[in-house]
Amino acid sequence: MRLASWNVNSIRARIDRVIAFLDRANVDVLAMQEIKCRPDQFPTERFTAAGYEVACHGLHQYNGVAIASRVGLADVAESFPGQPSFAKAGEEGVVEARALGAMCGDVRVWSVYVPNGRTLDDPHYAYKLEFLRALARAAGPWASEGPIALVGDWNVAPLDTDIWSLDAPEAATHVARDAREALAAIERAGLEELSRRYLPEPHTYTFWDYQQLRFPRGEGMRIDFAYASPALASRARAAAIDRAERKGAGASDHAPVMVDFVDAPGSVVP
Repeated sequence: MRLASWNVNSIRARIDRVIAFLDRANVDVLAMQEIKCRPDQFPTERFTAAGYEVACHGLHQYNGVAIASRVGLADVAESFPGQPSFAKAGEEGVVEARALGAMCGDVRVWSVYVPNGRTLDDPHYAYKLEFLRALARAAGPWASEGPIALVGDWNVAPLDTDIWSLDAPEAATHVARDAREALAAIERAGLEELSRRYLPEPHTYTFWDYQQLRFPRGEGMRIDFAYASPALASRARAAAIDRAERKGAGASDHAPVMVDFVDAPGSVVP
């Protein structure tokens, strides 16, 4: 099974590129983040025509997550246990559309879009830390429950070499010690980040801001990752970052991260 994760930065704006990517890269399951639409606005028919089932979760014209699968899709969950809510000033808290889980073949796939944080003194940053910590608590039991993939846009650059400059204006909430510590708790819960197993070299980025010619200058961040439970990590065989998808007109500001898995012995995939 080839699993890919991609912050598409508006599925309606990128649908042609996404469908072409699925075909070109021979992807079995695609976890998407920042789809920026409600389910009734999602271009489901394009995925259906390409042979994929789709689950999506979006509340507004921002955030939103989705999963497309051609190996089956069942048991959909629109939040993880304990997922925190976020409240704007004077408003009641809402559990945002930032996590979506589904069974794809014999693997439970979670598409996750971690809050950006905005600035270190913004309430959204405290929300980001709360979100990551709650997800780590939820992931603890998952580590022993079978093949589980936890993939997405984590909005944290764990290592200094995961960002072109620690002084970059977009970097503060992504390299802060407590943000890195909150992300590290996912691995302490028993999940392994697989893209770095196969792509350990520094300056292997997955995101380049649209501003200030970040992409042609090579000024990016590595913030998109694929975590797996031990039962799934043992089946991983390769990983890649498709940098070509950040090139050209109409590109997302993120590149897809892909991981290849062998089937479990005796498994039957639809």
